This record gives sequence, C-alpha cells and structure tokens, in this order.
Amino acid sequence: MPTTTRLPLLRAVPPGVWTALTWCVGTAYPIVMSIRLPGEVPVNPVRDPWDPFFVTSWWYLAIATALALAGSVLLRRRPLLAVALLLAGSVAAAMALNSTRIAFLQFLAADVALGFLAAAQARRTSIVATAMALSVLAGHSAVRVLLGYPIGTSTQLTVALSAIIAWLIGNSVRQSRDHADRMAAQATAQAVTAERLRISRELHDSVAHNMSIIALQAGAASRVIDTQPTAARSAMTAVETASRQTLSELRRMLGILRHADEPQDALAFDPPPGLADVERLAAATGAAGVQVQLRWLGDHRPLPTDIDISAYRIVQESITNVVRHAATTACRVTIDQRDGEIAITVDDDGRGHGQRRGTGHGIAGMRERTELLHGHFHAGPRPEGGFRVTARLPVLAAHR
Repeated sequence: MPTTTRLPLLRAVPPGVWTALTWCVGTAYPIVMSIRLPGEVPVNPVRDPWDPFFVTSWWYLAIATALALAGSVLLRRRPLLAVALLLAGSVAAAMALNSTRIAFLQFLAADVALGFLAAAQARRTSIVATAMALSVLAGHSAVRVLLGYPIGTSTQLTVALSAIIAWLIGNSVRQSRDHADRMAAQATAQAVTAERLRISRELHDSVAHNMSIIALQAGAASRVIDTQPTAARSAMTAVETASRQTLSELRRMLGILRHADEPQDALAFDPPPGLADVERLAAATGAAGVQVQLRWLGDHRPLPTDIDISAYRIVQESITNVVRHAATTACRVTIDQRDGEIAITVDDDGRGHGQRRGTGHGIAGMRERTELLHGHFHAGPRPEGGFRVTARLPVLAAHR
C-alpha cells in the first residue's frame, strides 16, 4: 500500500524541484566538509570569517545558488535558458570553492536537467542542451589553461561523461515511453478490430439463420396462398416469429453498443442465447421444412458463458448452412458434453455445400469462434456423402 500511494506523488513533483534539491545537496556537502566537526583533526588552518577571500567565496556561492534556482524555475518553460543558468551556477560554484575543475557535485543539478530534457522535451532541444554542457566544461578548462592555472583533467572528463550518461538515460526513458505508447495504440487498434469482428460475427450468426427461415417460409407461402390458405397462414406465422426473434437480437446488440461504457449486469437486456435454446432453434428450423434430429450425450452441466454462447452459435450457423445450401430436408445435431470438453457434430446428406464452397463467412466465423476458445474445428464433405461440421471446445476444470 505505501508504494502505490507514494509513487503518484513522486511523479507529480515538477522536475525543477528535483533540480533545486540536487543543487542544494551538492552545494551543502562541500560546505559541511569544510567545517571542522567535533572530534576531527584540523587539516587546514581555520580562516578568519572576514577574510576577503573567504567573503568573496561566499558571494560567488550565493550568486551560483541564485542562478541555479532561477534555472530550476525556468526548466519546464524555457529549457535552454534554464540549462544555461544551471551551467553558469556550476562555474560560479567552482570559483567559490577555488576548485581546479567543475566538480561533479556542482554539476549534478545540470545532469538532472539534461536527463529531464532528454526524456520530456524534443530531441533537438536535449541535444543542444547537452552540447552546451560539454562546451562549458571544455571552455572552463581551456580558460584556466590559457591563464596558466592547473586543471583537473580526469575530473573534468568524468563530469563530461556524466552529462552524456544523463542524456542517454533520459533518452532511454523517452524511447521506452514512446514504445509503450505505440504498443498501447496498437493494442487499442487491435481491440477495436476484434470488437468489430465480434459484432459482425454476432450479427451474422443471429440474423442469417432467421432470415433464411423467413425466406423459405415466405417462398412457401407465396406458392400455396391460393390453393392452401391454411398452410400459407402457418408459414406467415413462422415468418412473424422469426422476424420478432431477429428484431430482439438486433435490439440486444444495439443496446450493448449504445451502452458500451456501462456495466453489462446493470443493463436490462435479454441474455444471449445458449445451448438451452437449441430445442427452440430445432423446432423453428423444422417448421421451415428442414427437420433437425437433436441428440444429447454425456452430462448436461452448465457451461461458462463464452463457451455456451459459442456452442449455440456454431450449431445455429451449421443449421443455417444446411437450410441455405445443403438442398436436403433433414440434418442431425449431436452435442456431447464429455469430461473436459464439449463436442458438437452437425451432419447432413445434402449436396448443396459443394456448390458454395469458398464463399460466405459462416464457416470462417465458426472456425474463428472455436480457435478463440483454443478448440478444434473441422468442416468438409463426408466420405459417404453430405457435409459434416465438428467442433470441440475445451472446458476448464473449474467449470466442470
């Protein structure tokens, strides 16, 4: 719990605050080290506080701190100016401490600023800022050499390397963030595509079957309306029933789409169909002229919702293909709920499937549903004639 509550607060701290804190710590350390603490052996003679050199050093240090704090304030709004002020403060601090080089502690605040710029600002800005830092380090050493003063070459090289490392770390953070953003955008695009496919599949499965029934019944009614009005009336009743079922499915799908941001359990939508509705599906198909012989095997136990819906849709689409393409009056549906899986087999003795091979999306949709559930699907002609669809969907042990 403490980690989850503190991290957002740390991320909310402006980078200028971190830069200012770094400067204060880096400046306080040499000051503390120059003071003789209790129990320490004096290394250097104690200076008079009013020594002009000592007073001048304090003035330089005050100016350096003012420059660094001003740069910290401007870091987000004027990044290059802020870096220039931080670098000027580093030089002033080196003069205050009478150092032969710009020490790492006095340059650490500039390193923090470079890392922030590399992570949050345009790459050109961060590169210019890093070049400024390296130029100041080189210029400071060159001026001291020209004036005949000694320089700490190894320390200056280490400080220059720290500036480059700070830029590399910030740039790495930037690249990681950009990569995460790209992955998030790609995942969002894939989710949108998957959702479109799911909606398309649901609409196809729910509408295609009923529309096939409506087309068959309407055609039968038109042929016998003059000679067999009772049969025509029965066919039109079946058309009305199938139409209402189609409208109900469409209303459910559209309702889910319109309330996509609301919890599904809070919406008063009709539940999606499952294997419990297969008997009604078989009866409706039989009324359209294709008799469905339904056989249940194994234990008829409740299934997870996704498996239950997918199993029903596979049966529905298989029967729809029989009605539309098989040119037969009967088919057989076997649902076998075994230990660890549910197996679905739909057979027919028709000849129409071969005429429509490679067209439509029904078989592809059934295969996709099965593969999403890590199952096995096969559809093809039977050796003895006709067509067979088989699907095996695994059921987790927790749902058995």
